[in-house]
Amino acid sequence: MELLETQDPEKKRLIETSERHKRELEKQVKAISDQTEKVFKNTLIIGGSLVLTYFLVSQLGSAGKKRKKGKSKAGKTEDNDDANLKSDESPAPPSFLSQIGERVVMQATAILIGIAKEKLAEFLSKHKQEDEDS
Repeated sequence: MELLETQDPEKKRLIETSERHKRELEKQVKAISDQTEKVFKNTLIIGGSLVLTYFLVSQLGSAGKKRKKGKSKAGKTEDNDDANLKSDESPAPPSFLSQIGERVVMQATAILIGIAKEKLAEFLSKHKQEDEDS
């Protein structure tokens, strides 16, 4: 059968053209799938960093609230006079460890937001470049 196809020059040209188009389509599909994979990876990195930041902030924030609740419950068990005196006093300054924890969380948040910003800018520039090319 191939012998008959190769004898007709028009058929041969059409077969070669179709093969070339097939290879080009396969390259384009591969390029699109690679770009999609990169976008998903960037999305997962950004989303993961935001979730991690939220988790850290909520955990450290809830630890401070638990301590305050525990102190107020202890104050209620004492006499009313002692409770009134304690409510008039200013709250105790945060401990050194909690201040360090807050600063670490703030720095980690800033770093993760910076990474997310860079990834988002990179994605947008690639997307803009693709739109200009097509």
